[in-house]
Amino acid sequence: MIFNPAVLAALAAVAMGSFALWANPARILNRAFFSGSLHVAAWLLCLEMALFGDDGLYWVRMASAVGAFLPAHLWVVKEVVRKNAASWHPRRWWPWALVGGLLAWLAFTYWFVPAHSTAEARVYGWGYFAYMGGVITLYVILFLQTLLQARHTTGVERLELQVLLLGGSTACVTVIALMVANAITHNSAYIFLQPVIVLLFYGGTAWAMLTARVFDARHMLFFGLQKLFLAIAAALFIWSANEIIVLMVPQPLAFLIAVGLGLWFAAEAGPWFQQVFDLNLRGEDARREAFEAARRESKPERLEESFVLLLRSWAKADRAYVFTGTEGQLRGGGLVLPPDGPVVQALGRLRWVTPERLARQRQESHERELLQFMEREQLGVMVACGGQSLSVVLAVGVPQTRRPFTYPQVAQLMELASIIESALERSHYSVKAQRAEQLATVGLLGASLAHEIRNPLVTIKTFVQLLPQHYQDPVFREKFFRLIGEEVSRIDRLTEQLLDLAAPRAYLAADLDLHPVLRTSLELVEAKAEDRRIEVRTDFRAAPDRVHTDATAVKQVILNLCFNALQAVEAVPGSHWVKVSTRNVPGGVEVAIEDSGQGIAPEMVPRLFQPFQSTKSTGFGLGLAICSDILTGLKATITVDPPVSGRGATFRVTFPCPA
Repeated sequence: MIFNPAVLAALAAVAMGSFALWANPARILNRAFFSGSLHVAAWLLCLEMALFGDDGLYWVRMASAVGAFLPAHLWVVKEVVRKNAASWHPRRWWPWALVGGLLAWLAFTYWFVPAHSTAEARVYGWGYFAYMGGVITLYVILFLQTLLQARHTTGVERLELQVLLLGGSTACVTVIALMVANAITHNSAYIFLQPVIVLLFYGGTAWAMLTARVFDARHMLFFGLQKLFLAIAAALFIWSANEIIVLMVPQPLAFLIAVGLGLWFAAEAGPWFQQVFDLNLRGEDARREAFEAARRESKPERLEESFVLLLRSWAKADRAYVFTGTEGQLRGGGLVLPPDGPVVQALGRLRWVTPERLARQRQESHERELLQFMEREQLGVMVACGGQSLSVVLAVGVPQTRRPFTYPQVAQLMELASIIESALERSHYSVKAQRAEQLATVGLLGASLAHEIRNPLVTIKTFVQLLPQHYQDPVFREKFFRLIGEEVSRIDRLTEQLLDLAAPRAYLAADLDLHPVLRTSLELVEAKAEDRRIEVRTDFRAAPDRVHTDATAVKQVILNLCFNALQAVEAVPGSHWVKVSTRNVPGGVEVAIEDSGQGIAPEMVPRLFQPFQSTKSTGFGLGLAICSDILTGLKATITVDPPVSGRGATFRVTFPCPA
């Protein structure tokens, strides 16, 4: 007997109810589901005895009597979902219990099933059909009440009422339909299907309402319809393909080919069915916007601002936060999450949370503090990325609709979190690489600057030594004061440029004259070029030379390109020179850096501005990639001329003119 469907369904119902009670015994809904599970199990066992017991008619009456009280039990569950404890007080429950009692009494009367009814010659009295009509009426009333209350309810209560409508009502109506079909056709197969239907719908409804994942009934319905129609379309495609292919090849091979084509059809048609049922479209749009923002912005601060705007738009919420690791803390939007605090500890274990998930499961101290934090900041969902030490945490406020975040939305946010984490990690790495390249450039300048500063210091030292003997000479004093001032100014200017170049900063575009910035940058290059006997040529033809960019960024880029040119020129024999020229182009001013080196290998040109691409034995190959990132952030461009045999490399940087 234990292998019969009704017994298995009863055991499964008890197991699900027990698990719900164990998961969170303090939650009223879980306790209501546990009692409902026992009720459903009792009905299933009575049905089992009616089918296989000795006194089948008695157990049919008993199963009908137990089933008569199921609408009342469902009403209690519905009221518990509404979180209105007073509304399901026994004083309000008694009409449902009274009607259920009358139907249960009717099941034990002669009018329900006459005593002379047998398995071979079944006879149903008018009471049987009155019982069916009464039960159906109760379910219709329950359905209409739940539908009306769902329209006037918000938040997770609305979603749970919708799931209850979709699952519970469908299961009950299906069971009643099977009973009516059995009465009309006298086919016992309909009775055997009842436990399976109850188990499927009851289990699905219980799982959707008790799991930590919140589901939208509409999404569940459309998702099921999408998969159903996709399966039907794929089956028809396989059948059609098999009918055609079997005309050319043997049947087994034709079937295998048809199945392969059917799988291809399902993969190709899946996105189309998804669009037809309007599923996950907002998630697809948000993913595209996230990738676009990652390509468009290179600075971490701007990226975070773009992602915050994206999250607010995606969730239709008035607040969103992107917490990133800064100085050992997770900071974002003015809020700070200590890494050893209860909020981060709970997030590290759960990975994603909504207030509804925390309310549905057992809460430890960390979970309670996390729930308090979310309620205080009016957050609807939080998602964490990273290992044991979280690197990125996304927090989104409660939507304007006040609807909770469903699990499909949480899954979308987790995908967005992965994209955001990768983009921010790349951005932070780019900033660190720029800083390293900046310091490397400063170190490269050290020896040349020491030589450049030593000359004026020698001059100053010589004049200071001669000053006691020639102090009375007015010509000497005048020359001394003038020369000292010039040399000190030169030292000050060189050190100021070096410090300015070494100081980390965010590049901010402003209107400036380009030629003075280029001349001060070349002062830092000329000393190194002179030491290596390399000629530095200039040809500044741009007039006007007014551009909209950042002076420090110009110095960083020009110095990097010039030092690359100096290293390229050293490696070849013959005339050694580097030329920096400017000219006006539509919408901007172009700076060209040419050299007399051996040029760039053609195979290197396509990936020249990618990280870790270098032909030198030293360095990391980050210089040109960093220059490209800096210029992109300032709306400037950098290109390289196509390689020409016998000519060196020519890089062209175009800075935009003021608007």
